Amino acid sequence: MTRQAKPRRKRRVRRLILFLLILLLLAAAMWFAYNSLKAEYTVTYDSYTATTGSISNALSFSGNLSLIDSATYAASSSGTVKTLYVAAGDEVKEDDKLLRLSNGETVTAGFDGRVNKLNVEKGDEVTVGQELVQIADFRHMKVSFRVDEYDIGNVQVGQACTVTATATEKRFESAIETIDYISSSSGNVAYYTATALVDVDDASVLPGMQVTVSITQQEAQDVVILKVDAISFDATNQAFVWMKNEAGALEQKTITTGVSNGNYIEITDGLSDGDEVYVEVETTATGGAAGLLSGLFGGQQFNQPQGGPGGSGGFDRSNMRDFSSGERPSFSGGDFPGRSN
Repeated sequence: MTRQAKPRRKRRVRRLILFLLILLLLAAAMWFAYNSLKAEYTVTYDSYTATTGSISNALSFSGNLSLIDSATYAASSSGTVKTLYVAAGDEVKEDDKLLRLSNGETVTAGFDGRVNKLNVEKGDEVTVGQELVQIADFRHMKVSFRVDEYDIGNVQVGQACTVTATATEKRFESAIETIDYISSSSGNVAYYTATALVDVDDASVLPGMQVTVSITQQEAQDVVILKVDAISFDATNQAFVWMKNEAGALEQKTITTGVSNGNYIEITDGLSDGDEVYVEVETTATGGAAGLLSGLFGGQQFNQPQGGPGGSGGFDRSNMRDFSSGERPSFSGGDFPGRSN
């Protein structure tokens, strides 16, 4: 062997050793990554229960109550207040006498109402045009509210509505009385003014108070309903829920939905009263990278869910159990269902 061949052989040996070291380091890194990705993780679920109840959705508008009939009566000639037939706060009927002046002038009520103000006393001298008494009808009022161009097609004269006083939460059933189709505008949106008449039977509800006018659009009575948070959707936008099968594993169940109020939704097919469904809300892993490819590694088991009592929703229903604010069940393991959004 020549002197030149020996250095060449040494260089090849060194390169081979370096290559083997690199392969060993790569293998160790892959082994570490594999075991990190296969680390234990816990999936937490919320549970929800379908029930039978009623659900509706509605258009909602804000307005203020105002008087329909109000009048202030003034003296048509000078004189002295000779007789007072009423006191402030008295209820009067149309044509009831209110007061009489010394010159024979008698003031009478032009409509049914209440004496809101009595500005004079017996014996007072009055002049022409002086305001004497004010009558107002507090039992029959109206509310005017604006409807924008996007909703006006869903509002018609004669349509039933509910008027709710914000301060007292007193509700009154009514109907749309008029709609002014000559619009006003705010920015780039056109608005139309609608009115509803309100028969008030509560002395605490007064003109000027803010009210909400609700017009029901869709309604379903005695149907299966479920909180909307419990529903998932697949790639084709098909609604489904996760339910336990006979073996205790979670599987998808296709459902058909109906009326929704944004919080709860009608289930027209796929669920029955009392069915319990689950939604994944949190995944916790022990390794730093454990959650990236966790679905690739199986062989782990998950615990049975333990749901707890929860709060209630804002619609008419019976025997509703909502687990959204209760104890959350936990599933641990690799063979768990994902969640489509």
